[in-house]
Amino acid sequence: MTRISNITRSALCAALLSTVAACASSPEPAVGPTGLYARPIGSAPATSNATPYSRALFCIGEQARRTGRPSPVIAVGRISDYTGKQEEGMGGPKLTQGGSLMAISALAKAGADIVERFDTSVPEMELRFANNKLIGDAAGSPSGYRPIRQGQYLGSDYVLTGGITELNYNIRSTAAEAGVGGADAKSGRLVIGGKSYVMNVGIDLRLVDTRTMRVVDVVSYQKQILGREVGGGGFSFLGSNVIDISAGSGELEPLQLGVRSLIERATVEFMGNLYGLSPDPCLAMVNDPLAT
Repeated sequence: MTRISNITRSALCAALLSTVAACASSPEPAVGPTGLYARPIGSAPATSNATPYSRALFCIGEQARRTGRPSPVIAVGRISDYTGKQEEGMGGPKLTQGGSLMAISALAKAGADIVERFDTSVPEMELRFANNKLIGDAAGSPSGYRPIRQGQYLGSDYVLTGGITELNYNIRSTAAEAGVGGADAKSGRLVIGGKSYVMNVGIDLRLVDTRTMRVVDVVSYQKQILGREVGGGGFSFLGSNVIDISAGSGELEPLQLGVRSLIERATVEFMGNLYGLSPDPCLAMVNDPLAT
């Protein structure tokens, strides 16, 4: 028995070595007429990254334009992930680090007047160049270089800031499984089952008056995320062989889309208050449960 095992092990090692050698000595793939070695799979087009609240944002912006209500000047500060949750085995954060970028997009949908405060590295560099008369002006300044004018940067009235503060993995879970098979140890068996679970993510955002540093509005919301899995399998004996077949599928509502939905929901409320408009009619359009 030991001799057979040694022979089998030697054969497996020889097969593995020959496979590695074949891969190493295989010819380099030819470049096609498009300049690619291989054509990437997948042809899904780019689509709008909308949430259920995007429609309400456009609605509140349209109402403000129609009634002649101008937007105050708004900047977006840091909207960070404060949950501290990490992706298991990946070493990275579980939630998006781009909350500020989502907020800028949400404000734009609502027709807000936005000034850049999140990344000012390029304007600051060009200001230094202009201060040293090293940068030209596309407008054709008579001096040949870009002048520096007092008050050339627009100040903000409010800043939107805050963070992602909650990520709770298992608020509720359910599971069910059923199987059928013979009582004999060598009888086949078929098993099918599924489970679902609910988690949630929460944010705390605030609107700050940049002249007085007074907090003028605060929003704290949470959104539940649904996940589910279904699977099944079976095995049977065929002589001295075992046939084992299994299959399953699972889906989880995107966590990052949940964060974007929360930020957009908060922005509807912020902008409604700044415009002096009730956000409830626009929220009723998207069946928001908090719309009165």
